[in-house]
Amino acid sequence: MDISLSQGSAILPSVSLNKSVMPDSLAVKIENLSISYKINVESKKTLKNALMRASRGERVRTKTVEAVKNLTLDIPHGSVLGIVGANGAGKSTLMRSIAGILPPTQGRIGVNGKISTLLALGVGFNKALSGRDNIILGGLASGLSRDEIESQTDAIAEFADLPEGFIDMPVRTYSSGMYSRVAFSVAVNMTPDILLLDEALSAGDAAFKEKSFNKMRQLCEEARTILIVSHALSSINELCDHAIWLHRGQMLASGKPGEITEKYLKFLNVGELPSSYEDL
Repeated sequence: MDISLSQGSAILPSVSLNKSVMPDSLAVKIENLSISYKINVESKKTLKNALMRASRGERVRTKTVEAVKNLTLDIPHGSVLGIVGANGAGKSTLMRSIAGILPPTQGRIGVNGKISTLLALGVGFNKALSGRDNIILGGLASGLSRDEIESQTDAIAEFADLPEGFIDMPVRTYSSGMYSRVAFSVAVNMTPDILLLDEALSAGDAAFKEKSFNKMRQLCEEARTILIVSHALSSINELCDHAIWLHRGQMLASGKPGEITEKYLKFLNVGELPSSYEDL
């Protein structure tokens, strides 16, 4: 299943694609996507300094970060796409934009199907509630009815496999490993059309990691559309049928996972971009 992509320069309105103009064969369609944001570059961010700047009529010094630059990408239904790149390459920003969390600065994103996300550990969890209650909360947030999620709660709790009694205890009492188990279990058991995973395959101990991989293999066999961001390149090679390499917000390469991870590894070892990419 091929994934077409390009690096364009046209500027399009920052709105989602209408489903009527999006081919049914595509799960995600990205056109000329750019995402930028401003960060505060003040060395000392104190109330005193803020008041002094205000009294002098000075503005806060900011810097514009271009996290994603003119990205065009078509992802067909049933494909498993791996996304690799160094820290700050724009991988997580891209995933959050596909999930609808970050709006595009320029360009368009179209999504055709129900999305389940695990982009940050336990985002949306209420630490005062029990693990079981947070499973229900996560299901409702994913668009399931209460009856639908309650029918799956026991299975999700069993998949998380917490120590006895912990599933009914407040999440604030959980270790980070227990927290990640519940978060991963909720994300992968919501029967999503599109699953977005950002560094989520390392959840839990060795036994749970193996269970997670088996679940991922099952989802791949069911022809789910899955996007995976991971620094574990062996996971990308094993689970994905296509991969892309992002660097400083731009697409450097696309192709078979083994080829892409090999190019990326060579870059990490050498520390310089291939000459054909030096103008990017």
